[in-house]
Amino acid sequence: MNNMIPFSSVKYWAGCIVFCSAVWVSCHRNSAPASVSAPSVRVTKPVVKNIVLYKVYPGYLSSEQSVDLVARVNGYLEQILYSPGAFVKEGQMLFVIEPSLYQEAVVQAEAALKTAQAQLYYATNNFDRMKEAAKSDAVSQIELIQSESNLDQAKADVKNAEAQLATARKNLSYCYIRAPFSGHISRNMYDVGAYINGAAQAVQLASLYKDAKMYAYFNIEDNQYLQMKKNNLPESVEIYTRGNLSSGYFGTLNYVSPNIELSTGTLNLRAEVDNPNGELKSGLYVTVKLPYDERESAVLVRDASVGTDQAGKFLYVVGDSSIVRYRHIETGQIVDDSLRLVIKGLSPDEMYVTSALLKVHDGMVISPVLSK
Repeated sequence: MNNMIPFSSVKYWAGCIVFCSAVWVSCHRNSAPASVSAPSVRVTKPVVKNIVLYKVYPGYLSSEQSVDLVARVNGYLEQILYSPGAFVKEGQMLFVIEPSLYQEAVVQAEAALKTAQAQLYYATNNFDRMKEAAKSDAVSQIELIQSESNLDQAKADVKNAEAQLATARKNLSYCYIRAPFSGHISRNMYDVGAYINGAAQAVQLASLYKDAKMYAYFNIEDNQYLQMKKNNLPESVEIYTRGNLSSGYFGTLNYVSPNIELSTGTLNLRAEVDNPNGELKSGLYVTVKLPYDERESAVLVRDASVGTDQAGKFLYVVGDSSIVRYRHIETGQIVDDSLRLVIKGLSPDEMYVTSALLKVHDGMVISPVLSK
């Protein structure tokens, strides 16, 4: 039996092998990866400008002046002459408490005073006659002394009657409660017809707030006070509410506590704030921005570009040959809501990565794209 393979078959299989090899090489060449280009990354230089440094403190507002309007007499509440929450003027009548009994007391006191004055007139004339009669021994010395004593008693009675009349008139005035100053008044605590027992203990009827100006109270640390003292305390502060009212307010510092609270190590300050629209209310919590220092040619970067790790704050700085370098920096406070003060670690002419912080790393080569 012949086991030899025909020559034609060998040529056929050899040709298939050569063809497949050529195809494989061609495919291998086409699938080879192209050279990778450096990724585009946005960069910028820091902002350099003069800034004012602030510290932010919580505070609260209080009216320039506030009083509780109270009843000091007994009687039925007859009139309420204002609308709750309204603005009332100084001297405006607000409440009337049953005045009839106190008017009668005034009339009685006036009559008692007139009686005492008449007795004083009689006692004075009688004493004058007694003195003349005593010169000629027409009356005894005892009668003269008695006449003088009656005169002294009459004078005392007049003073007592005058005091009783003043008290009666004062009690009558308590029946008419007026605004001691202009301001906004709270709702009434009692309605018309209610019996008020104010003679034994004053009864609050409403509260009045003088709020054309407000006081903002806040506390600062003792070391912050000492630092500001070197540059003199600022004259004004910025005041913001937690909600969005018309705008921020400016206040003038007009009080610094004479002592530091030992339990907290803080110092109480007060700023006077104009409240022309009446939208600031007593008891409102506010934020106080207190300027404490100035920096010339401060280096500022975008706060969103600053990273944080276990070592602290860092930036990706773009150096020579567009190579990214991780750099630790020392930062300060936020400026203009979006910029972060760099105290140490970055010079004004260096560029840093502004975005895609998770896509870059130390030693990476990038294609910088300058951001505005």
